[in-house]
Amino acid sequence: MSTSYHIDQNPHKGNRGLARAWHAAKNSWCGLVYAFQEESAFRQELTLFIVLTPIACILPVSYLEKSLLIASLIMVLVVELLNSSVEAAIDRISFEHHDLSKRAKDFGSAAVMLALLIAVLMWLAICLPIVLKP
Repeated sequence: MSTSYHIDQNPHKGNRGLARAWHAAKNSWCGLVYAFQEESAFRQELTLFIVLTPIACILPVSYLEKSLLIASLIMVLVVELLNSSVEAAIDRISFEHHDLSKRAKDFGSAAVMLALLIAVLMWLAICLPIVLKP
């Protein structure tokens, strides 16, 4: 007897169309609320987003550059959410120290660090010419 099942048998995949979109939006909102309540790194990065987004909007740069500055901040939040999901899944399995668990968590942390580096480089590349303008 096979233990595999067809996707139509998954009880979590029953919604279609607008119902699916509605449930996905509710789940997404719950994820954001939970990240805000439980993840200090997410709150710090959200604060960075809230502070820097208005600055990006008033900078004397093109709309494309404003979009890139804001998108780089959103990317940090996205990567942080993915990192937090990896950590939560690993913690669900076990709190015991295991080299593979540590590796997975370190990979997630490295991804956040690289996303932050991209954001810093983007902000420097766009803002330095403004600051250094004679």
